[in-house]
Amino acid sequence: MTYGAFYFCRTNISVALPGIEQEYGLSKQDMAIVLMGLKIAYAVGQLINGQLAERCSARVMLAIGMFASAALNYCFGFSHGLYLFLFIWTCNGYFQSLGWTPCVRVVGNWIEVERRGFVMGFVGTGYQLTAGLTYVVAGVGFSLLGWRGAMFVPPLILVAAAIGMLCFLREQPAKTTSDEDESQATAAEVTKPKSKLSTWETFLETVCNPLLWPLGLALGMTNAIRYGYLDWGVIHLVEVSGSDEELNTKILKSAVKFAVLPLGGVFGAVTSGWISDRYFSSRRAPVVCFLLLVLCGITLAYDYVARSSTLGTLFLLAAAGFCIYGAQVILVGTAPADLARRGTSAAAAGFVNFFGYIGAALVGDFVTGYLKDRYEWEVVIRVWAGWALLAAIMVAVLWNRTGSQPTAGDESS
Repeated sequence: MTYGAFYFCRTNISVALPGIEQEYGLSKQDMAIVLMGLKIAYAVGQLINGQLAERCSARVMLAIGMFASAALNYCFGFSHGLYLFLFIWTCNGYFQSLGWTPCVRVVGNWIEVERRGFVMGFVGTGYQLTAGLTYVVAGVGFSLLGWRGAMFVPPLILVAAAIGMLCFLREQPAKTTSDEDESQATAAEVTKPKSKLSTWETFLETVCNPLLWPLGLALGMTNAIRYGYLDWGVIHLVEVSGSDEELNTKILKSAVKFAVLPLGGVFGAVTSGWISDRYFSSRRAPVVCFLLLVLCGITLAYDYVARSSTLGTLFLLAAAGFCIYGAQVILVGTAPADLARRGTSAAAAGFVNFFGYIGAALVGDFVTGYLKDRYEWEVVIRVWAGWALLAAIMVAVLWNRTGSQPTAGDESS
């Protein structure tokens, strides 16, 4: 739940968007630039923090990110104007990036490769659950305090989660007596201890790994459609609802509906990792390709259904969440950890996630805002479906690739 708590101070802005647009007269492309700022900073942060996570305390990195992100959300709520919004939300993006790679490192320390698909899927449920809860919490905050309420209420939960993390998180298993005896026996057989890779060596090992590039490109397209739904989904439902209710009421109802998407993602995250472990011998690509192709079909139908059927909308949102997060959890965590060269699992996750958030920023937010200011929603959402298809094609090149069990010390701190 530690990484999931970061979403309280990231996804909440999607609920605030309609109110910000109304109060300041900003266009969708203006707000797309603000959203893009977070993701570009997050992407750069993944490259930097992926290296830092190999040699710095995960607890320290997580604590800095959580407390700083909560503080920046309050600053955003008290700020005025496009450029200040952009500056604060971009800073928030960097501190948000302190969350994922330390968590990948901790999982690598505790879990062997044969169980990693299921475990990463289980870890992934944390940020689906909290993303769903964020829509509800931010929606209630909006209904009570306007758009600033969506920025003021969720950080309280992030701060509480940070305190819990500092109290309970352990970065690696404690050594037992047998472990110490085995280490001493191993040391006696080794004439020269192996040194850790330097930051530059870790970076080169990561960048020169050809298996990570298609993963990164596929994640870029997947995150483009993922954040299409997450960032723009609430405002889409508000605008196509056709009701004459007050804005606060429309937003609360739309936010509660949209909480179904990440909740569907909980089942996708756990199921996809388990299926790839159980039935595909830890081959991740076949499962990801299937989910992305199904997502393409769901997205093509979504805009029409959202205008005509509440139950149909809820069903498609849950199904889209299942496919999005089933694919995304593998692409962002399990597959990079599997395919990374030894001692670089956190750096590999950061490298792949860099592409993921560049895709979300440039292909997702910017293109969505640009298209929506010029065309109707149905055109925008058809483009989203195309991104899912492209992601499936990119990950298909890794169809038969699988991970290997790390040797002793490869994943230790």
